[in-house]
Amino acid sequence: MRKVILLTSLVIVVAVAVGAGWRWWTQWRFQQSTDDAYVQSDVTVISPKVEGYLKEVRVEENQPVKAGDVLFTVDDRDFMAKVAQADAAIATEQAIIETYRSRRKFQQAMIDQAAATVQSNEADLGRAQLDYKRYTALVSSDYASRQRFETAEADSRKAQAALEKARAALAAEQTQLGVIGAQQGEEEARLGQSRATLQLARNDLDNTIIRAPSAGVAGNRAGRVGMYVKPGTQLLSLVPLPYVYVTANFKETQLTHMRPGQTAEIAVDAYPDEKLTGHIESFAPGSGAEFSLLPPDNATGNFTKIVQRVPVRIALPADGPLARLLRPGLSVTVTVDTRSEPAVADGGSIIGAAQAQPATAQ
Repeated sequence: MRKVILLTSLVIVVAVAVGAGWRWWTQWRFQQSTDDAYVQSDVTVISPKVEGYLKEVRVEENQPVKAGDVLFTVDDRDFMAKVAQADAAIATEQAIIETYRSRRKFQQAMIDQAAATVQSNEADLGRAQLDYKRYTALVSSDYASRQRFETAEADSRKAQAALEKARAALAAEQTQLGVIGAQQGEEEARLGQSRATLQLARNDLDNTIIRAPSAGVAGNRAGRVGMYVKPGTQLLSLVPLPYVYVTANFKETQLTHMRPGQTAEIAVDAYPDEKLTGHIESFAPGSGAEFSLLPPDNATGNFTKIVQRVPVRIALPADGPLARLLRPGLSVTVTVDTRSEPAVADGGSIIGAAQAQPATAQ
């Protein structure tokens, strides 16, 4: 009887060993698993763009929100005053520009008047010069008195001086027109600056209303009514549920035959009775140590080789049984079957086909 029991036990042990070996040879050696994996999502941190006191809080903890929903409002009285101030500055600059336009028209009239004076003096100079030439000929023949000749000579010189004066006045008026044009251009530049200031003030006024950039569930709400906030103050975390994924940190020795698109079995610790089937979406561009706060410096002389882990992003099915139950931070166990071919996505394209070459390099 003892021999029968021993023989039976030996047969059972051999059968179990053969079965386990067969399973390892046909399945287990192709499966890579890790429990260093977590559910994650692209969490958006909501922060204000302006500083001030929170006037309203319109979102509750764990409340679903839609894109564009108002989450917080900042006291906008100071920002409305800045908008009114910028409007007044624009009105002032526009009035100054209109004044310069009127001055330019007036100055152009003054230039026309000075030009007419130049023409009149040119005519007087021409007449005076003719009289001077005439009396020069007459006085040499004693047909005119010396006094009349000297009067004609003086009149010619006076006409020449008057013409030079008129020309100088015309040049001065033309220069003044250029000065007025430059001053008008300066005020127009200030008007543009005032308009930019007004736009900035309006932007700040609009930013007093903080809206949800995308749909999701509100969490980690820190904003309270009456709280003084500044740009960058964390008010809320917006989790885009149910759009989550899994980040599995595999050892570098497990990545040999992994490729984007391969299927991955996911077991969630919180829901042990449910299994999910996802696929490898992408590989991180470096190991976790490379992106840590203090990356390793192996050139210091005290090198110790440690197996590195590389984050692998696993996409989850949108219509899975746990689609609306998964939350970022949940622990999962991921098992990748390296024999599986890349899954076919909607539309017939191979998921990760464009990433096949980088994956091979890894």
